Amino acid sequence: MKKWGALIRGINVGGKNVLPMKDLRELLGRHGFKNVRTYIQSGNCILEAEDLEPADIEAAIASAIEDEFGFRPNVMVLAATDFATALSLNPFAGRKFDPKNTHIFFLEKIPARPDLDAMDRILQPGEAFELRDRLFFLRASNGIGQSKIATRVERLLGVTATARNLNTVQKIHALLDA
Repeated sequence: MKKWGALIRGINVGGKNVLPMKDLRELLGRHGFKNVRTYIQSGNCILEAEDLEPADIEAAIASAIEDEFGFRPNVMVLAATDFATALSLNPFAGRKFDPKNTHIFFLEKIPARPDLDAMDRILQPGEAFELRDRLFFLRASNGIGQSKIATRVERLLGVTATARNLNTVQKIHALLDA
């Protein structure tokens, strides 16, 4: 059995796609995943799966949620090493920033033609960003909800992404490492 971190996008946000974590744990258990744990209410799962590739796990989770709850979320499944890499590549590490205002966007693939110039043009005071392979780092001192970049990341990078703040990434990594 191998441990995975599953990031389910767009659930329990603004009263849309409501999915209680207890129900999610039970659902994934019924679909053969072992030792399913969740962290906070925003679709962060730790689970074990035998002989499955990340794409297979993503499809299984998305299909199970669609069948049970009537919506199909985007799911990204990552290994513990992916979370460790994200933490080690954080360009804002060691600086005195609030970890809840530093976000790591996990990208579906390396962007072929990211429009970083457009991001520079909409950069607000207190913001900084950096793209590193399949990771996009955003520090938004005024909060992610105030960031113009945050709302346009996927369009400007040209890839699907899901974001978690630094506190959440650290916690998921710790849970995977336990």
